[in-house]
Amino acid sequence: MHMGRKEEVFRPALLGKNVPIVILDQKWHLMFAETGKPEEIVSLEQELNELLKRQGKLNSRSKEMHKIKTKLMDEIVSLMPQDGSNPDKALQKKLDENKRLINECNDKLAAESEELLDIPKEIDRVNYELMLLTMEYCYEQIKDNTKEIDEISKWINQVRIDLKKNVVKKQKKEIYNKTMYAYMHDIFGADVIELFDMQYNPEQSKKQRSVPQNEIKGD
Repeated sequence: MHMGRKEEVFRPALLGKNVPIVILDQKWHLMFAETGKPEEIVSLEQELNELLKRQGKLNSRSKEMHKIKTKLMDEIVSLMPQDGSNPDKALQKKLDENKRLINECNDKLAAESEELLDIPKEIDRVNYELMLLTMEYCYEQIKDNTKEIDEISKWINQVRIDLKKNVVKKQKKEIYNKTMYAYMHDIFGADVIELFDMQYNPEQSKKQRSVPQNEIKGD
């Protein structure tokens, strides 16, 4: 599914809006329950998922680095001689090691700080494009469904008209058959009428439709 002519309508409508991360909303997934997700939407969804995972990993690592750095700095403070004298060789080695580890933490934090700043922007960009595709998808689905609803409504209305016509037609033919049967019975008599191949006998049909009252009452 490619962005269509409605993009110029949807894009300005989203400007300045705080668009939520759509893939984190279960209702967003339910919109595709019947048709499945188009390929372009699936691709952007996967890209957004990877960005969110990467952001989570970077945030966790950053917090861990800050914890380690704080612990190392606290150790340096606690290890320094309280009387202001110079540390001995073993202590100095420990202090130097802590300083080296602190520098490593600073280097790692600096290396990932730019990505930590850029990744939210990338998440917003992909999520924005995904929202545009979703709106385009919904528009097309609603348009197609509305067209089919209109066609079905026309069919239902025509069936109702045909049904009414056929009910009237059926009633007229039943009255005609009953009248013709009565005339034939009066003119030719019952014995002659029995010679006809009567697929429809109004009197017999009437008897079959009638249910004795004692049967209804269960007598």
